[in-house]
Amino acid sequence: MGMAGDSLERAAQAVGTRPIPRSAGAQMRYLVKQHKGSTKAVAALLGVSQRTVERYVKDQIKRPKADLAARMETEVKRWWQPLVRKRARDKAAQSTGLVVETRARFGFTAAAGTTDDGRMRRITQHLPPEFEGRLLAAQDAGAPEAQLQQIAAEGLQEVYFKDGGGRAQGLLVEFTDIDYIEVSL
Repeated sequence: MGMAGDSLERAAQAVGTRPIPRSAGAQMRYLVKQHKGSTKAVAALLGVSQRTVERYVKDQIKRPKADLAARMETEVKRWWQPLVRKRARDKAAQSTGLVVETRARFGFTAAAGTTDDGRMRRITQHLPPEFEGRLLAAQDAGAPEAQLQQIAAEGLQEVYFKDGGGRAQGLLVEFTDIDYIEVSL
């Protein structure tokens, strides 16, 4: 993924009500359970042998190497509490919206050298639910990072630069040179 997609994923993971399993064995058993008991599927997912997965499930191996531990944690977080995550996403898409924090170069369609010339800005802005819905729908459809960034830019254009549509109707915001994007539900 990219910055926007990863940020949406982190925001969805942050709404969990319970912490993920701590031990390597518990994490591996959870992954096997989520894959309908298939140790082969989990082994392919994590890039280890099926026998290694079986040994973690039986607690014959207790401490994974750092890279495997990170992959296991990432996968467990991806599968953890899907209904809680879905409820939070639906609520944000229907009523609460989301908060976008970004540092990027924002430029306008204006003559070079004017005050509208592009410059780096750090913006934290609450976006209305319709942009949250569009972002989540695009992410679920497998949209590329550029499309996710474009939706976020359109939201910032409407809310921050156009003040909810009340000013600068001919304004076109460009979203380039992005340092980071952080989204929270």
